[in-house]
Amino acid sequence: MQVYKGLDIVTNKITHAEKQGVRHYLIGEIEPDSDFTAEDFCLKSIVYVENILKTQCVPIIVGGSNSYIEKLVEDPVFMFKYKYESCFIWIDVEQSVLNRRVDTRVDEMVNAGLMDEVRQIFMPDADYTKRIRRSIGVPEMASYLREEKNIDGDDESKKMILQASISSIKRNARTLICNQLDKIQRLIIEKMWSVHHIIATDVFTEDRKEVVDEAWRNTVLQPCLDIVKRFLKNDD
Repeated sequence: MQVYKGLDIVTNKITHAEKQGVRHYLIGEIEPDSDFTAEDFCLKSIVYVENILKTQCVPIIVGGSNSYIEKLVEDPVFMFKYKYESCFIWIDVEQSVLNRRVDTRVDEMVNAGLMDEVRQIFMPDADYTKRIRRSIGVPEMASYLREEKNIDGDDESKKMILQASISSIKRNARTLICNQLDKIQRLIIEKMWSVHHIIATDVFTEDRKEVVDEAWRNTVLQPCLDIVKRFLKNDD
């Protein structure tokens, strides 16, 4: 969903500061009402990969939707795994910790203006199963916006319906996590992908920023850098 323009809060797009000067591709490039298929993702990704390689840099493909990454790597039409060597890194967090972070993140998104973003694109009769409108957070909040018009001045009822919509967002996000984890396991077991498994649970059980930063460097960043260095030296 991050390929589409707009809904920066709903789709949790990376900020300019977070990019730290690194060029990012396919973020906010596609018009919101355009169809964007897995095939489109593959075609654009291959063009970007080739351009990045010409500059002697390393392309990093990030998910997100690992079904799109599977399509890119496995589809014989695109010949990806015959042209390129790939290094797969899975940064994993224990599911109960992920679930708690989903709840916190959804609350933060609501406080940051998620409802106003959805309100800007809301149309009662729109199809919320396609394009950017199927982003988690949009169909659920659209249900609230439909009901909102029917409740005159009853703030308590509005609050209850809003809370139900927010709970639906959290529940659907947790379901997505389960599906993504199942897909990764299938890629490892059925597709025989050789995946480096980095367990980052300890990072996200800390509260103090300095402790979190140090845990991230030691548990995630440095091991990933070592993996990539070995990969680039063909020493694995």
